[in-house]
Amino acid sequence: MPRAIVPFLPELSEPLRCERLRILCAVKERVEQVAEAALAVMRAEIPAYAVQDERFFEDVRHQLLSHYRVQLALLVGERSFAPEDLAFSRAAAMRRARAGFALEDWISAFRIGRQVFWEALLDSAGQSAAGQQAALTLVAPLMRYMDYASTQAAQAYLEFQQHVVADADRERRDLLDQLLAGGVPTRGPLLAAAQAYGIGAQVPMMVVVAVCVDGARHGGADADAESGYITSAAIAAAGVRAARVLVVVRHGEVVAVPVLRTGTEPEEVCARFEEVQRRLARDGTVLAVGISTVARGAAELPRAYQEARAALEFVPSGGGVAALPRLSPFQYLALRADDIARQLVDPRISALLDEDVRRGGALAATVRAFAKADLNLRLAAERLQVHHNTAHYRLRRIEERTGRNPRRIADLLELLVALAIRDAAREGEDGQ
Repeated sequence: MPRAIVPFLPELSEPLRCERLRILCAVKERVEQVAEAALAVMRAEIPAYAVQDERFFEDVRHQLLSHYRVQLALLVGERSFAPEDLAFSRAAAMRRARAGFALEDWISAFRIGRQVFWEALLDSAGQSAAGQQAALTLVAPLMRYMDYASTQAAQAYLEFQQHVVADADRERRDLLDQLLAGGVPTRGPLLAAAQAYGIGAQVPMMVVVAVCVDGARHGGADADAESGYITSAAIAAAGVRAARVLVVVRHGEVVAVPVLRTGTEPEEVCARFEEVQRRLARDGTVLAVGISTVARGAAELPRAYQEARAALEFVPSGGGVAALPRLSPFQYLALRADDIARQLVDPRISALLDEDVRRGGALAATVRAFAKADLNLRLAAERLQVHHNTAHYRLRRIEERTGRNPRRIADLLELLVALAIRDAAREGEDGQ
C-alpha cells in the first residue's frame, strides 16, 4: 500500500482550470446539503440504516462531510494526502463492524456517498460544454481517492471482523471444554454464551461428533482445516427448530451440542444432521457422524460425548451417520459384537444364513417377520405377501437345518442374534 496518494491533476487550459475551480467551489458551498442528500438515500435504500437513531446518523453525517471536504481539498490542489488522513474512516468502519452491520451494508453506504457527491459535481457543472468538460477531468482523481479510501476502510472492517471471529472461536472452545468436563458456566462471558445457545444445567441436549473421511484426498492439513470449518458452518446453519447450535472445531473433529427445545424429539435432531452429512457429501466433503443419546443436563454431556465418539465406530469407511437414539439395545449389542460373539454362533445357523443370502434372503425375512408378528405365522405371511403354507414350510426348513425351532422364544432369540451379528458384519464389509 503506498504511503500517500497524489491526486491526478492533468495540465489544464486556463479557462478549463477556472471552470473546474468554479464547480468545486459551488459544491463546497453546499457540501452540508450534499451530505444530507446522501443520508436520505441511505435511509431509503439500506434497511439496516433506516432503523437507526439520530445519534447514528450524526456519525454518518460526520463521515460524509469528512470525506467530501478531503476530496474537495485534494481536487482544488490545496493539500497533499497521506494514509493517516483517513484515520476517521478506518475508525468508522470498525464501529460499523462492532455494531454488527453487514459488510455489504457498509459498502452500499460508501457507494451512495460517492454517487451523491458525483451527482452534486455534475449539477454544479451545468449544461455548458466547458462545465461538462471540466467535470470529466474530475473522474480520474475521484476514482483514485475512492478506491484508496474504500480499500483502507474495508481492510479495517475485515480486521475487526477477524478479531471478533477469533474471539468467538476461543469462547466457543472454552465453553465446550467446560461442558465436556461436566460443568456449566455460572458467570461471565461463558455464561452469556451458554445462554445464547440455550444450554443450561438441566436442559436436555445431545452431542454430535463429525470427522472427515479420508481427509488426505482433500489436499493436506490446510484443506483438512478448511473442511472442518465448512462442516462446522453447515452444522451451525442446520440448527434444530431454527435454534442456534454450539459447534466447535477441535482436535481434528467437529463437535456440536444441539439443545432439545420443547417439542423437539431426538429423531428430529438425527434427521437434520443426516441431511447435513448427505448435502456435504454431494459437495465433496464426506463425513462420518456419530450422534449420542439424550443428556439430561450439562452433567451428562461428558458421557454423551463419549457415546458420540463410540458411535463413529459403527459408520462405514465410506462415511455416513450412526445415531444411537435410532438403535434398540439389541441392535447396539449386535453392532458391538466381537470375534468371540461371532464364534459362538452355531455353524449350522451361519451356514444356513450364508446360503440364504445367496438365494435372496427369504428365510431371514421370514424369521424377522415372524418375530415382529409376535409369533403369529398367519400375520407374518400376510406381511411377507406369501401363502400361509409357504411361511410354515420356511420355518420347518429352518428347524431342520439349524436344530432351532423358531416357535420357541429361546431358539427364535438365538436366530435373531445371529442375524443381527451377520448384518453388522456385512455393513462393515460393505463400508470397506
